[in-house]
Amino acid sequence: MKNLITNISLFTGLLISSWSFAQIDSTWKAKPTLSFTGFADVYYAYDFNQPETNYRLPLLFNHNRHNEININLALAKIAVNHDKYRANLAFQSGTYAYDNYIAEPGVFRNIYEANIGLSLNKKNNLWIDVGIMPSHLGFESAISIENWTLTRSLAAENSPYFSTGAKLTYSPSEKLELAGIVMNGWQRIERVEDNSLLSFGTQAIYQPNQNILFNWSTYIGTDDPDTTRRMRYFSNLFGQFQITPKMGLLAGFDVGWQQVAKDSNDYNMWYCPTLIVQYQVSDKWATAIRGEYYHDESGVIVPTQTPNGFKTSGISMNVDYKPTPFIACRVEGRWFNSEDPVFETPKGDAFNNIFVCGSISILLSKNGVKL
Repeated sequence: MKNLITNISLFTGLLISSWSFAQIDSTWKAKPTLSFTGFADVYYAYDFNQPETNYRLPLLFNHNRHNEININLALAKIAVNHDKYRANLAFQSGTYAYDNYIAEPGVFRNIYEANIGLSLNKKNNLWIDVGIMPSHLGFESAISIENWTLTRSLAAENSPYFSTGAKLTYSPSEKLELAGIVMNGWQRIERVEDNSLLSFGTQAIYQPNQNILFNWSTYIGTDDPDTTRRMRYFSNLFGQFQITPKMGLLAGFDVGWQQVAKDSNDYNMWYCPTLIVQYQVSDKWATAIRGEYYHDESGVIVPTQTPNGFKTSGISMNVDYKPTPFIACRVEGRWFNSEDPVFETPKGDAFNNIFVCGSISILLSKNGVKL
């Protein structure tokens, strides 16, 4: 009798397992789609301070070569999409890749994105993604054609563009998206040597309608080895508003704190407000004006070795011409003014910096190719 009950239980378990796998197979058997993306951004920048090095400014990682025609970013991406899984692989080159990934081993500097995601529930509104992925911090990406301004804001240039880790995303409705992230550090593919602590982040995106979007992202972690560990706390908050069909407004505020020393109760703080107004003159022409201020008195993010640290205001204006949706011809003028002389010139450091930048970029995509 005992053996009979055992056999019935095993048989029942096998039936349940077979039914479960059948359900999984029926859900997963649909073929995924394959997408291809190519992007290239060629630029020329001229700094009127005429720095003696090839860099316009040490703190800029995009469009930062003076008096030189160069490629800021060229990438090729392949993406797999399915109701139950997804994957992205993208390779990059250009001055952005060289400068922004300088701390990574050579093999990783050419990887823009490499991640795999899986759906964790039937509604497909709970996902986990693992690998190298775009950062959850900030309102600008490395792909310039997607941004309102040609060059990146000081807030973007001094916060992570990418992260490596695991991201859990939950979308309870079409208007709200929540995420928790575990990562290797502050814009790191490999963790800092002798650092045994992972970093953590959160993100909340709320879009009540097509004209309004709010984003709040956070970071908690360290960028030091264990022996000198200083905890870093960072908040990135921004809102994007389409005020009229032709006018958009983007307002952001970044603020961060880092321990002065390991186990210290004292913290150094930095912050950066940013305001951008974009106006669509016509289907092909647009312009944007940006105002920003970066305050890092203690040199946590921008170490200047000057009495007042890095306290810099900036204004920029760009004009964009898009003959087609996937080609952008852009020109931008930008001015910085700092409380201390931090901008390089042949005769010494200066309080002001003025430069112009021109760019032609192209973004091509082939979507929905069935495997």
